[in-house]
Amino acid sequence: MPVEDVFCLQQGRVVMATGRIERGRVRKGDAVEIIGLGGSATALIADIEQNHASIGEARAEMNVGVLLRGIAADAVERGQVLAAPGSVSAHIGFAADITLLSEDQGSADVASGDRLCFYARTAAVWGTVTLPEGAEVVRPLHGAEVTVVLEEPIALEEGQSFAFRHHGRAAGSGTVIQLPR
Repeated sequence: MPVEDVFCLQQGRVVMATGRIERGRVRKGDAVEIIGLGGSATALIADIEQNHASIGEARAEMNVGVLLRGIAADAVERGQVLAAPGSVSAHIGFAADITLLSEDQGSADVASGDRLCFYARTAAVWGTVTLPEGAEVVRPLHGAEVTVVLEEPIALEEGQSFAFRHHGRAAGSGTVIQLPR
């Protein structure tokens, strides 16, 4: 579940992370791993809430609030992912297939070494793009297979889509095609 928002309850003794469950299911008492943005911790689910009502189990496609006990309020933030321990890992580098928007939609040329803001799930992280050897620039409405190095690790999986901004404007989108082994 990508974390969309975080709330502290009961004078900071309980942390509620809200978001939409992507796949699988979760129950009260399950252990979850907090992945990405420099954080890596495990917590137990004390309760699951949907529409201000406690539920025993949540499944894929449900928007829920997950109450986590025994974890500091600053250990969870927007952009991280809650997942079964060991099921997803955080990465700072990946290979991707990107496509740029048109100039009318705000895109601009992208060159090797450009610093872009990447948006994957609920995370927004700066990263540097490297074009394939022999390519100097990718022009609007064109695509390329690139390598990206992020400034902070985020939860990534092969086949995951993302968007990116360049010079503060929407520039294009892409798909993760390979993660480091």
